[in-house]
Amino acid sequence: MVKQADLILHNAIVLTMDEEFNQHEPGAVAIAGDSILAAGPEAEILAAFSSTEKLDCGGKVLMPGLVNAHTHVPMTLLRGLTDDLRLDVWLLGYMMPVEREFVSPDFVRLGTLIGCAEYIRTGITTFNDMYYYEEDVAKATVQAGLRAVLGQTVLKFPAPDAGSFEESLAAAREFIVGWKDHPLVVPAVAPHAPFTCTPDILKACAALGAEFDVPLHIHLSETAVEVENMRAENDMPVIPYVKKQNLFDAKVIAAHCVHIDKGEINTLKHHKAGVSHNPSSNMKLASGAAPVMQMLEIGLNVGIGTDGPASNNDLDMFEEVRLASFLAKLRSSDPTALPARTAVLMATRMGAHALHLGHLTGSLEPGKRADLILVDIDTLHNSPRFRHNPNGIYAQLVYAAKSTDVTDVMVNGRWLMRSRALETIDERSLLEEADQYAQRVDKFLINREGSILSKLIAIGGVTQEESFEVQVKVRVDEPDTIAAGMNHPDIEIVYFRHYHEYDTYFVFEDESQGLVRHREDEFMNPQGKVDHVRARLTHIGQTHEREYASKAMLSRSRYLAPAGQSLRFLREYFRPDSELYIEKDRRRWLVKFRNTEFYVNLDAIEQPDLGYFLEVKSRTWSRTDAEAKANLAMELARLLGASPQEIQVRDYAEIVRDPDERHGARNKGA
Repeated sequence: MVKQADLILHNAIVLTMDEEFNQHEPGAVAIAGDSILAAGPEAEILAAFSSTEKLDCGGKVLMPGLVNAHTHVPMTLLRGLTDDLRLDVWLLGYMMPVEREFVSPDFVRLGTLIGCAEYIRTGITTFNDMYYYEEDVAKATVQAGLRAVLGQTVLKFPAPDAGSFEESLAAAREFIVGWKDHPLVVPAVAPHAPFTCTPDILKACAALGAEFDVPLHIHLSETAVEVENMRAENDMPVIPYVKKQNLFDAKVIAAHCVHIDKGEINTLKHHKAGVSHNPSSNMKLASGAAPVMQMLEIGLNVGIGTDGPASNNDLDMFEEVRLASFLAKLRSSDPTALPARTAVLMATRMGAHALHLGHLTGSLEPGKRADLILVDIDTLHNSPRFRHNPNGIYAQLVYAAKSTDVTDVMVNGRWLMRSRALETIDERSLLEEADQYAQRVDKFLINREGSILSKLIAIGGVTQEESFEVQVKVRVDEPDTIAAGMNHPDIEIVYFRHYHEYDTYFVFEDESQGLVRHREDEFMNPQGKVDHVRARLTHIGQTHEREYASKAMLSRSRYLAPAGQSLRFLREYFRPDSELYIEKDRRRWLVKFRNTEFYVNLDAIEQPDLGYFLEVKSRTWSRTDAEAKANLAMELARLLGASPQEIQVRDYAEIVRDPDERHGARNKGA
């Protein structure tokens, strides 16, 4: 009995990419609605199905659409913004500042549509995204007609679409609820990376993903520095650390995984995580080469991704598939590593499984969605064609074919490109809009070239501290009373440190630039001798975010960098308008008070002679948490014997710059 189809594609080299890697030449595929009815030899399909619409494929390769397993698609608008930099300089110095300034729903819409146009032209039918305003990414994706896993970003820093991580989590929940069970979009939660998320954020994201049974998309072990820092701070590698935060309660999609060992690969496999290998990005940013062959040997699902167009700089999956094969061969010194058929598998069926979408797409099989492409291999750069080896066709696709050879693209049974003409996107109008954005970004970057923070970041090794710091500062007359108060039964001392600190502040006429502080810490041993010395730079931005009723201060984030250069070099580099010098003896305790950690500093300001100060500090990523900690900090200061009448609401540098304060301190000491 002949069955009815809506469309039959025939006279093609059909690569099903199913479990048996079935090929059919000439082959055909029958489609009804959004799904595949059958794929097989042309004669069998034409005998079993009838359709009013048939398409002669002219001997082209008919195969599953490519799966881009990791990207940040709206960043097409930042393509070529800045290149040939270290990852930290690139990310902290350029990407994040520009994103904070420009990323908006309109930016995201435009960037997504441009990226989707490139995806379609290069044969990508499914992509896995992580960015901001993911609701707008989803709307643009549906307009373009592509399939996608879309992850709403969550991180501990304020983001373009959220002032705090609580807002990001709430946005992720709302996005997931609104798009669950959409025919094209699979919503996801996307904690950016372990080093940009707290343990609580990772746990909350994992719980959210598990609650709604949606993927969790995250960067893991991308750079050696990330892994080294994780070991130094938590005494374990990245994968065990995120496992400890319950990350694998969710369906994880792990981007990069460049620096992981066999045990970590086994952990990922045990928890059914998918991995995205991003060869161009990893090479361009000198992150390294992922151990892809070890992953495949253990049975991990590894897809291939382009990463974002700001770090690649294109979205060409044909290029990525080719590089994935070459990089594996280079890493292993084995020309047989990652053969062409496996590379195509990673870009189709295995990539779909890595995104937890293997039941929907990735191969041409009955019941799966009609996501497919036609590739013309009858070209000068792909001739001649040898037929003695059945794997030869995969080699042609990987080693000789180009993305421009893609002629037709279908997703969910709908044509998105016919004969190289886009059906759902007007490229010309999008490019005109993009040029307007580029002019605005250029102006912004030119104006900020004099930014002191930019100069600090360019030195390298910069890290951003917690977004908010709650601080109570009190002038004290009896330091021994404060020190004795540390023995109060409500105070648990975690550790004690003794430093001698030498601070040089670079002051700029433009106060909006903030201050740069060069600090040399002498770590004093119990005998009062110098044990070792550390030097570092700190950028101190606009200090006061808020003053609470308790007189506790809320300060904004600070940026830290190692100080490997001399003061002479730094003076010439930053060119400050003036300098301040402060020398102090600091006794520091890390304590727990009311189940909350605080740093308690007892400072003797020796030069200039300002006397003694008590500082009670705590860090937080949450505005909600900040107010509670402000009240606790004041309570702890009072418990230690500090007088509320002596509270200071300025940093030491501000006090030193005030002649009246310095005169008052000398008189009080006398």
